[in-house]
Amino acid sequence: MSHPSQCQPSRPKAAAKTNSVGMHPGVHSQIRPDAIAFCTSDGQSKTTYRTLDQESNQTAHFLRSEGLKPRDGIAILLDNDLRFLTIAWAAQRSGLYYTPISTLFKAAEVCYILENSGAKVLFTKQTILDKQSLDLPEHLKIIVLDQGRFPNWQQVIAEHPPTECQDACEGAEMIYSSGTTGQPKGVRFDLALSPVGTVAPLIEKRIQLHCIDPTTRYLSTAPLYHSAPLRYNLMVSRLGGTAVIMPKFDALNALELIQEHRITHSQWVPTMFNRLLALPEHIKDQFDLSSLRYAIHAAAPCPVNIKKAMIDWWGEILYEYYSGTESNGSTAITSAEWLEHPGSVGKAFHGELHILDDDYRPLAPGSVGGVYFAKGTPFAYFKDPEKTAAAQSPQGYTTLGDMGYLDEDGYLYLKDRRSFMIISGGVNIYPQEIEDLLVTHEAVIDAAVFGIPDAEFGESVKAVVELHANYPEHLRPNIGEALMAYCRENLSHVKCPRSIDVSERLPRHPTGKLYKGQLRAPYWADHDSMII
Repeated sequence: MSHPSQCQPSRPKAAAKTNSVGMHPGVHSQIRPDAIAFCTSDGQSKTTYRTLDQESNQTAHFLRSEGLKPRDGIAILLDNDLRFLTIAWAAQRSGLYYTPISTLFKAAEVCYILENSGAKVLFTKQTILDKQSLDLPEHLKIIVLDQGRFPNWQQVIAEHPPTECQDACEGAEMIYSSGTTGQPKGVRFDLALSPVGTVAPLIEKRIQLHCIDPTTRYLSTAPLYHSAPLRYNLMVSRLGGTAVIMPKFDALNALELIQEHRITHSQWVPTMFNRLLALPEHIKDQFDLSSLRYAIHAAAPCPVNIKKAMIDWWGEILYEYYSGTESNGSTAITSAEWLEHPGSVGKAFHGELHILDDDYRPLAPGSVGGVYFAKGTPFAYFKDPEKTAAAQSPQGYTTLGDMGYLDEDGYLYLKDRRSFMIISGGVNIYPQEIEDLLVTHEAVIDAAVFGIPDAEFGESVKAVVELHANYPEHLRPNIGEALMAYCRENLSHVKCPRSIDVSERLPRHPTGKLYKGQLRAPYWADHDSMII
């Protein structure tokens, strides 16, 4: 496939000046007001830059009328409704923190975030509120986008002017990172209340890294309440591009949308690649994907065979990065680099990488340890100094809790999260390696590996797999034995699962995160050492 681009990718320079020229949708509303900022994938709803500018300004004025001042916060509990992004821009241009909340969270999780964040206004829908009984904070003002018991967004903003607030300044997202243990952690950055249009150095680096400009046509495949799609959609509208928002990921529909909208940029997680590759060859071959210049993926390391298959299909347009909600550091890697360093998630382009042992001593290339960043973006977990301190080394480096190693050229290879590591008979086993192998078997489309109690070894390796829908029925009864044999052929016997179960569908979030706690909790129910 040929993928022409006016912008050639380059590794961002270590330092970049921020500027306000063209870095805000208000600028584009003056230059090309009828251009589409966002549209739904079914074509039923569109937001022009004129509408985005006016409605985000009106919402900003409404928030000021409710007494919110810079550094206060709002919360957004919505599905992939285009108005999600308009409301986010209202906060972004008002110097406010805005907290997106997953519509998949249970009532207790939603209420915890609303209380912990200190949000003063919640934007949601009555239909969402009706699905669960929420014990909402008394101080919280609720605005709904549909009709119900609370004031309607369109009606309340109609009373306010569509012009920019006099004290307009840059706000920031305040996203709760669920991690793997305990309550969600609110990631909060200091606000400088810079002029509207000012962007942080990390955003400038990402713009340069993925060549975002007014010609960008971005396919958003994941929920907007997740950090990556939220940040990338706002970045595209800063530059005047167009984002096509899918309500829910579907592999076939994604290919249709790339062809129909001449998508130039898209964002994925590895499980989406699995679904794409599982489509029949005659289906995959019928689409013209030549407009696609950047297939950006993150959230989890991609199995080598899966990524190689995607590059063979789409060409060298896969761009991987490793980062987190905390933005404490980032790596990136192009397809060409990855083919030279298969399995790597790249070199640092924001922050400085360090691999440390359990005593915080630097490790040599090739040695597995904790992945830390220095000189990245400072952050704190809101109202949680203990968790903030736990994410730091004595040197002041910060970590997301991942394990990995560097090669001699400085490329990072992730092994797994520290909390997922299995210790069996004193041997450290990283589930990701086993999961990556299992999904290369013709029967498997998704896999989860975790430790379960073992009287002799402390823990033993357990696997649960999801099978391809078209895998023959007559082969399914013996699939566990077949997969264990497959593991023994390709892995050390210590790493091989002792047993393998089949699940109709693994508990995976639309953003790609696998909820291993749900799978392993029953095995640890009677053990004090249970990890969730």
